[in-house]
Formats: sequence, C-alpha cells, structure tokens
Amino acid sequence: MKKPDSCEFEKYKSEVREKWGGTEAYREYGEKSQNNSSEQLQNAVDGLNEIFREFALCMKNGHTPNSSDAQALTWKLQNHITANFYTCTKQILAGLGQMYVADPRFRANIDQHEPGTAEFAGAAIRAYCTEE
Repeated sequence: MKKPDSCEFEKYKSEVREKWGGTEAYREYGEKSQNNSSEQLQNAVDGLNEIFREFALCMKNGHTPNSSDAQALTWKLQNHITANFYTCTKQILAGLGQMYVADPRFRANIDQHEPGTAEFAGAAIRAYCTEE
C-alpha cells in the first residue's frame, strides 16, 4: 500500500491556492505552516493517514458511520486538522467529507486502507456535521 506523503501533499499546492486562496482557512494555514519543516508536514500527513486507518478498522469492525466510535474518529480528524493546518469548522469538515468521496485522488488514497473507507468516513462526517 502506497502511503500518502508530504511530497504528494505539496503537488497540489497550486490547485489549493486557486480554489481556496482567498479564504481565512488558507491564510491561517500559511501562517501556521510557514516555519514548519518537511518533517513536521510529514508528521501531520502521517497523522491524517493514521486517522483514516482507524476509520477503516472501525468500518471493518461493523460500526456504522453514526456510531460513537465513528463519531469519535470524526472529532479526532477535525481536531487534527485544526492543530496542524487551519481551524476546521463543521462547515469546512462537511466540505472535506464530500471531497473525500467525490475526488478520485482522495478516495483512492483513503481507500488504500480498505475499500469503502472514504465513503464510510464521508458518511461519519455528514452525521457529525448535522448533529446539533
């Protein structure tokens, strides 16, 4: 299994800038990451990868996307993004969840853990973001 790495993350910088360059989250990411080493970026990417591995295990263990285990992982994902990249509001997280399923690149990377993981994580994120 090919593990997503910081080099792959860097390949999409211009696409990210084009789509979200004018947002507060993009500005915050620039401030947070300007002094990060490549090792720090790799650690952040590895953390995301680990969370998606946990989503795959959660799914394989028969949990539903709205189970307490899946919801705890969604909370963990949101907090990891906030700690390492930008403030991940529920609105932003909902958009990421849609992108994880709709963008074949994200889906392929996430589904490396187990086919269907991207869909499972996306459904867990939907449930998390719609609860009051």
